[in-house]
Order: sequence, then C-alpha cells, then structure tokens
Amino acid sequence: MSSTPASPESTPVDLGPSRRPARGKTLITGGSGHLGANLIRALLDEGHEVRALVQAGTNNRGLEGLDIERIVGDLRDADAMREAAAGCGQVFHAGAKVSTRAPTLAQEREIWDINVLGTRNVVQACLEAGVDRLCLTGSFSGIGIDPVDPSRPVHEGMPFYPFMDWLPYARSKTLAEHEVLKGVAEGLDAVIAVSTGIIGPHDYLPSRTGSTFIDFAHGKLRGYIPGGSEFVRAADLVEGHLLAMARGKRGRRYLLSTQFLSLGELIDLFIECHGGRRPRLRMPVPVMRAVATVYEHTVRRVVPDAPQRLTPGAIEILAMNRHADCTLAREELGYQPTSMREAVAETYAFFCSEGMIQKAA
Repeated sequence: MSSTPASPESTPVDLGPSRRPARGKTLITGGSGHLGANLIRALLDEGHEVRALVQAGTNNRGLEGLDIERIVGDLRDADAMREAAAGCGQVFHAGAKVSTRAPTLAQEREIWDINVLGTRNVVQACLEAGVDRLCLTGSFSGIGIDPVDPSRPVHEGMPFYPFMDWLPYARSKTLAEHEVLKGVAEGLDAVIAVSTGIIGPHDYLPSRTGSTFIDFAHGKLRGYIPGGSEFVRAADLVEGHLLAMARGKRGRRYLLSTQFLSLGELIDLFIECHGGRRPRLRMPVPVMRAVATVYEHTVRRVVPDAPQRLTPGAIEILAMNRHADCTLAREELGYQPTSMREAVAETYAFFCSEGMIQKAA
C-alpha cells in the first residue's frame, strides 16, 4: 500500500539548530557582556528581533551599531523587568555580577541583589508575561565537585558542595539556579546553560582571561601558575545556549565547555598567534596564593579598582584543575564543541582589530 504524501501544512519545518520559533521579541539581559555580545549577533544573523536590557551609565560598547531595541533598566528593579519581558517570546538571562575577588560586605550585598534577587525578578516577569521559555546562564562554579578529588570530571547531576570556602559569586549563581527552578515549579518553561571560562571575540570590557592575553602581548605577564580549568569557545557557548533554548528539557541544566587547558597551554595557544615565549616564572600555587592574598589586603584596600588578574579566588579555581563532562549536552542537545585554538585565534584577531593589542609583525 502506498503512503499518501504529507500536506505542506503537516510537513515538519527544519528550524535548524537555532530555535523553536519565537513569539514576539527575544530579550537578553547582560547583552553588553562577553557572552551577550556574541549571542545577540548570532540571534540577529538568524533573523530574531532582539531586545537588550542595558544599564544606564555602564559600558555598552558591545551593542554599538547593532539593529536591536535597547531598554534601560536594572535587574534589581522588578517593574523594569516586567517592562523588559512584556511582549517577548523567549528570554536569555545572561546578566550577572561576576567577581573572583573577596568582596566587602557592601559588594557581597550587591552580588546577592543582582544575581539572586535579580534572577527572581526576571523569573517573575517571565511568568507574568507568559514567555515561551527562559534560558539562564549558569556558572561552572555552581556545579558540584568531588570534595576528595576536585579534578574529577563533574556533570550536571552533582550537587553543590557547600563546605568549602567558595566565593560569594559561586554561591549566588547556585541560588540563582534555585530561583529559576522555583519558577519551573510555578509553571515556567526554563532551562539552564552552564558556562565555563569563555574565550572569543567581542570581549570589549575585556574579561579577566582577555586582560591576561593583553598583558602578555604588552610584556606585562611575568609568570603563571601550574593550574588549569575548562574553557569554552564563545561560538560554542552561544550555540549551546541556542540549542538549550530549542531542544533542552524543561528544568534541566546543561554544562557547556570546549576543552580543559592548563594556564601554560592557554598561553602557548596565544603565542601561536602573537609570538613570544612563555613566561619563565612558574609560580608554585602556595606562593602565588600568598602573594595574591597580601596584594588583596594591602594595595586593593587603598586602591579598590587596582587590577589583579589572579585573585586568591581565581588561584583556588585554577589549582583545583576542574574538568567537565559534557555528555548530557552532547546527547540531548546535539552539542558539538569545536576548538580552543580557534577561540584564541578569534580573540587575538578581535583585540588587534579593536586596537587593544598591536598585531605581531
């Protein structure tokens, strides 16, 4: 018996990896940040109408020249979040207060207000607006570890281990996930895309890793420590977010990484682009930890905005040599990470194009 051809109306439409069809606009918080600037460009390439939440008086250089709607507001303002979410079919909540420093009490409160209460405001606004789906950007620091062997590959199902001296940022991102899951219990369709250390173009601010590359190019990087972490190419992280929005299971979180690299290996990749040699000083972790702690309690107390690439918190993270198991994202989303060599090359090209470093002769 021959089958009857499907009518055009019943033929499935191949939406590609990008997404479910969005109703209304796509809202992005944190759009001027490293991830947000890359994510917005990908959404525009796919034909989405994008609305970006921007904060007055901040560096929004990553949004310049883009055909998007800008709405001024603050995550801590519940009314502003309602206005931002109104008429949007999907929301990417990438906005957060990122910090690897030991904050003051006032700074701790700011991290709490933005990352936890701000996420609560976004969740409530999405519920009231009836958005189709929310995707929260989670942090690798919020994923659990094996307290006996912190370098053991971790996955989404490992609970957060609370009995370590985690920085307030890590704790806040874990609590932000809880706010999203509370929203899911109230009927919100939401997923969580967990980011590792992002490297790639459109790093306008720049990020801590990007600043390290710039320091190296300018001859200011004197040494490094024998630690490492998981890093993710910006293009891979964007794709992972889009896949999570399109294919992720409601209430699930997905860990996104490209590759584990030691700090020395990361520097070597940058040397392939810019030239030079790896710094001779390979500082033992205990020594570097002591130096960073003294710096934090002396210079930064007098000059709070003084740059510090390797804070005590960042050193602790690198010393753990944390690895990621991205099996769930591969199997459920079709996530296929690419190459950190490409990520570093893209970063180098971007910094050269922006005049942030001089291209090697």
